Amino acid sequence: MGEAKRRKESLGENYGKEPRIAPWLPVTKTQTQQFMQWTSTGAWVGIALLVGGWIVVRFVGPAAGWWQAN
Repeated sequence: MGEAKRRKESLGENYGKEPRIAPWLPVTKTQTQQFMQWTSTGAWVGIALLVGGWIVVRFVGPAAGWWQAN
């Protein structure tokens, strides 16, 4: 008997299904990896927007309003 058949017999219904991160939580390991990828990308986008907003407020805003001060 081959290893795959032995594994199939030992796992029963769960053969070929992705393992969950916890038995009571219906989230698979692949889903957690995708979530981490999305949140990491979102965090970098947020950081870029924060830096862009800071540049606008710090440099563009005062430069655009210089004529009102004189």
